Amino acid sequence: MRLSRFTALSSSLLLGAVLALTGAGAAQAAESAALDYVALGDSYSSGVGAGSYDSASGDCKRSTKAYPVLWKNANAPSSFAFTACSGARTGDVTANQLGPLSAATDLVSVTIGGNDAGFADVMTTCVLQSESTCINRVNQAKAYVDSTLPGKLDSVYGAIRSKAPNARVIVLGYPRFYQLNGTCVAGLSEGERTAINGASDYLNAAVAKRAANHGYTFAGVVSAFTGHEICSGSAWLHSVNWLNIGESYHPTAAGQSGGYLPPFRNAV
Repeated sequence: MRLSRFTALSSSLLLGAVLALTGAGAAQAAESAALDYVALGDSYSSGVGAGSYDSASGDCKRSTKAYPVLWKNANAPSSFAFTACSGARTGDVTANQLGPLSAATDLVSVTIGGNDAGFADVMTTCVLQSESTCINRVNQAKAYVDSTLPGKLDSVYGAIRSKAPNARVIVLGYPRFYQLNGTCVAGLSEGERTAINGASDYLNAAVAKRAANHGYTFAGVVSAFTGHEICSGSAWLHSVNWLNIGESYHPTAAGQSGGYLPPFRNAV
């Protein structure tokens, strides 16, 4: 029996919609699968604080719960290289992490700059010394961000472009550490917490500007971490941990999956 024109038209439109949807899904999957992805950077990219470290990565402490691995597991790119390393500075990235990059690389992620600006020393100073000493050390770090860090970031970003001229490069920022007027009743003063948060914003602004000047995408994570800072009662960041100092002030596994992965995924 022949279909009426209305039935045939409806069936055709429905079939077209189904094909369009499945075609789009297939195209999206194919696009992800075709990517060659390289993850660079410091401990915020290697996943320090998230646990489940790959023993083969040694002191670099690359975690299977870090956002680059989570993205890789969800999208199955055609190749994946993970060279981010705990403690890395800009010079470490250019010297030790760029080997997997090539003209075939489609996607690069990186967090870098915090160690150059003296992140660890700032936090140590603020935890162990007075508020005025803490704020003075924060101001020293901000002065470094103004005077020296831009050139170091330019060196890293330029080296990435030289080795991976066709890649989409996503530069991720750093979270604010503290929810002000939060649940913490001991530890740093509100003045110290405010200064540290301000330094994080200052660093992010500098990193974002240099990334934009190189045509890279900056993916901020402050919004994703809002409500999950230290002193929030639902922290995605470790506070000071005297039994494992290295994990202090780093994202937990939830911070990687909830704080870093969504901004990165949205930027891709």
